[in-house]
Amino acid sequence: MQISIPVSLLTTALFFLQAAQPPLPLIRENATVKLSDHVYAIPDGGVGAVPNVGIVVGSQATLVIETGLGPRNGQTVLHEVEKVSKNQTLYVMGTHFHAEHILGESVFPATAKVIRVRAQQQDIDEFGVTPNFATRSAGMAELVKDAQFRRADEIYDSSERILDLGGVRVRLLWYGGTHTNGDTLFFIEGDNVLFAGDVIMNRRFLAFNAMMRSSVQAWINSLDKVAPLRPTRIVPSHGEMGDGSLIETNRTYLRALQTRAAELKREGKSVDQAVETMTAEFKSKYPDWTGNAGAAARIAYTEAK
Repeated sequence: MQISIPVSLLTTALFFLQAAQPPLPLIRENATVKLSDHVYAIPDGGVGAVPNVGIVVGSQATLVIETGLGPRNGQTVLHEVEKVSKNQTLYVMGTHFHAEHILGESVFPATAKVIRVRAQQQDIDEFGVTPNFATRSAGMAELVKDAQFRRADEIYDSSERILDLGGVRVRLLWYGGTHTNGDTLFFIEGDNVLFAGDVIMNRRFLAFNAMMRSSVQAWINSLDKVAPLRPTRIVPSHGEMGDGSLIETNRTYLRALQTRAAELKREGKSVDQAVETMTAEFKSKYPDWTGNAGAAARIAYTEAK
């Protein structure tokens, strides 16, 4: 017996199937906004696995911060750079090694100079292309097909370095022990803009990862070092931009997490009991925050004395 399914029912099913699929992580064209005299950003548009891209333009050179997931996104970034800068000298960097942040760098011209702090290169060497977006959907697999990290033209070791773009100085800041060990922040002097990667977020629980050697205390130490810069605009790696108050908001959260973890440990709670309690409490305290509250809670408990 042949069963006939109404076209309207098939159309409805297809609509809900498409709606359930996350949007393809594509950096948007013609979405670049000017943040200050020398700084531009391509906002992520609220799409997962799309970073907030930075473009910093000096009189002699241009710095690109983040190139997106694979060559197609890298090409979009390059086109947007060409709209705001005619500089021949181009530097390319990422806030950290995760694929959606730097896997688009391969399409940049050979003359573009890729710079990494050594800890970020070590993350690449140890973990490779992470996360493996190719397993998530056919669309993502196509975006990362044959994509490889580009070889760094320069690797440096210092926790702070100055990159002079010609009349515009960018502080490259690396402290380790945060979202990844190679997290790099970028502070544009004079413009007072900070590209903070995953180290400072806006209404998101910070993404701790034991495999990446994340540490609550190291994270707080990083925020303590960044705070004296007094940025007026902070651009996280994902999500909404904010002002300098984001530093204290994130620091207050982490210190409270430390205090609560130590209390629960002294009470004899197991790690799983403590994580369950802290996750519930901090989700209640920050009801409009997204992300995983449990990962940081687990590491805070492990570090607690």
